[in-house]
Amino acid sequence: MKQRNFRLVLAALLCALLLLPAVAHADTGPKPSVRVRFTGLGDRLCYATLLSEKSSTGPSSAYDGNPAHAQYQEICDWCVLDEATWRAFVNYTDPDGYYFLQEGWQVSDTEELAWTYYPPNRFKVLLYFPDSGAFLSSEKLETYAFHSYFDADVSAQQLTTSKNQAASDAASAAIEVERNYRYTAEVVSLLVRIVITLAIELLLALLFGLRAKKQFLTVTVVNVVTQVLLNVALFFVNYRSGFLAFTFYYVLLELAVFAIEAVLFCRLLRRNEAKPSRTRIVLYALCANVTSFAAGLALANVIPELF
Repeated sequence: MKQRNFRLVLAALLCALLLLPAVAHADTGPKPSVRVRFTGLGDRLCYATLLSEKSSTGPSSAYDGNPAHAQYQEICDWCVLDEATWRAFVNYTDPDGYYFLQEGWQVSDTEELAWTYYPPNRFKVLLYFPDSGAFLSSEKLETYAFHSYFDADVSAQQLTTSKNQAASDAASAAIEVERNYRYTAEVVSLLVRIVITLAIELLLALLFGLRAKKQFLTVTVVNVVTQVLLNVALFFVNYRSGFLAFTFYYVLLELAVFAIEAVLFCRLLRRNEAKPSRTRIVLYALCANVTSFAAGLALANVIPELF
């Protein structure tokens, strides 16, 4: 019987380990992002970009003077900026030497800049108002999470017409940009995952015949402790490294939880008068963790998008 249980646990571990290379090396997962939400733009036409400390990041790079490397609407199918706006950004000189990477967005309607594919780690937010030729720039900023969110209020800024570089530098007023991580969405996702995965595991306990009062209480306490610790750990992984790392560590940590629960349940549940077999206990731990893993992964991907 012991050899049979050992083979069952070993098979589960090997199956999960086979999934890790695909999770770890997939290039189709989410990429880091920077999102800046603006207030106070009013009805002014406005374009925004992130100036980078480095001259390139991912596929984006600063203009090197070669017309073949220019990226604006008239010569680039996927580009957002028209030539006049692109040239205004190219000609802008940042006092700290930060680079315009030829990426920009019209933010008058959306009131949000969303750089979702390899944004710069250290950057400034730069706004350009074509009607006046004025610029507004933030201080130096940097990403603080896998998905970094910021708020910028420009309602108090007075725009000055700037027709030359000297005037442009004078008109480049600093705007305050504050971090604003989506804690509500992530915390709600965390709590919902804990509640639903616990409900699944307790329902499966009943289906596996672990219904005696002491048995069910033991299963409840162990699952509460392991699920809370697991999901809190995953919260911090997702905050720092994103959903792909979340999935990778979810597999690893779920394996650890499965092993811990299987051992604890075999020790604790068999102390009662109605002693379930070790095989049934291990199968319950395996099914409970596989099911809660699938549910938790889906919830983690869906719930934050609802906020």
